[in-house]
Amino acid sequence: MGNDQVSSRWPAVEYEERPWSVREAYSSRTQLRKHSGPYRAAVLPSIAEISVPLPVDLLTEVEEAGRGLARFDAHVSSELGCELGPMSAILLRTESAASSQIENLTVGAKQLALAELGEHANRNAVIVTGNVRSMEAAVDLSRAVDGQTLLAMHRELLAESDPEHAGRWREEQVWIGGRDIGPHLAEFVPPHHARVPAAIDDLIGFVRRDDIPALAHIAIAHAQFETIHPFTDGNGRTGRALVHAMLSGKGLTQHVTVPISAGLLVRTNRYFDALTRYRAGDVEAIVRQFVDATFYAIDSGSKLVAQLRAVRESYREKTSARSDSVVWRIIDALVAQPVVNTAFVTGKFDISGVAAQRAIDRLVDSGVLRDASKRSRNRVWQADEILGVLDDFAGGIRRVRG
Repeated sequence: MGNDQVSSRWPAVEYEERPWSVREAYSSRTQLRKHSGPYRAAVLPSIAEISVPLPVDLLTEVEEAGRGLARFDAHVSSELGCELGPMSAILLRTESAASSQIENLTVGAKQLALAELGEHANRNAVIVTGNVRSMEAAVDLSRAVDGQTLLAMHRELLAESDPEHAGRWREEQVWIGGRDIGPHLAEFVPPHHARVPAAIDDLIGFVRRDDIPALAHIAIAHAQFETIHPFTDGNGRTGRALVHAMLSGKGLTQHVTVPISAGLLVRTNRYFDALTRYRAGDVEAIVRQFVDATFYAIDSGSKLVAQLRAVRESYREKTSARSDSVVWRIIDALVAQPVVNTAFVTGKFDISGVAAQRAIDRLVDSGVLRDASKRSRNRVWQADEILGVLDDFAGGIRRVRG
């Protein structure tokens, strides 16, 4: 990019008038008047081939943040070795929970663990579990991000909560803010649904470029996706899953999911403001948000891994069993699944129900697990210290936000 290109502005969203028929009859005449007649929907500029105007100082930080991500991924992988599987799983779930919390879908660590077991859990936990599946799909499909990849992520996200719309581009107008009666007073009206396929094709053209620094490339692709808003629901969570697909595809994260959404959650208002500014032609704000979120994610993620590893070691120190006992493998698994039942233990470790119960009882006696079910059948046991670390992590984000 030449200096003349760097100084150019990012193209702003334009608007077109679209006809509207009021759908909601149960409203006042005043509201009906406000939401009658044509409305203005966004028309997105093509970004597949335009240059990216970012100042040198921000580009320097982008590169630094990218190197930090790669170092974090390599460090966690080399330090944890055989422990990486459970730790990678819990980092992914932590990121999924943070991404969902941006959409005001809050869930505690215990409820999320219960949902993973298929036990009774609240509605938010079931929805966040869908986000975990979406993140997993994002990483699995990261080598070839295209329209089908996005649909697959969305399908995993909403397969249980909204199967009718899961994995399908929207076929209706949506809007952000305002009233349900119509888009006229909305904060932002994404493109008409007829424009979605072409907009996605243009986005994929942008995603496939290799001439943009990685984290800036990812931030802009995310902002463009959110501006298209191609689904009836789940756009934010799918768009953040796209972030992890691109991070993995670019080789910045190969072993773990870095909790970048936790960094965005710390300053949610700034994140949403950056998306608004992006639509007005300011590309720097969203890149800045991703840089800051990345540094927060690296720091907080490192602390979370260290705390969970310390708890795991304390569990091993206070437990007595033969060296080949399954209890040691259960302790490792508790990092990722801090609430267990006999079905989980028998299925994961391919042992009998009797052997599973014997191992659980040994961990109860050592103080690792506690019977949390208060019932004689369908019992569950939980690792309180691990649940405490995970809930403290979420609480720490809320304290920073405050």
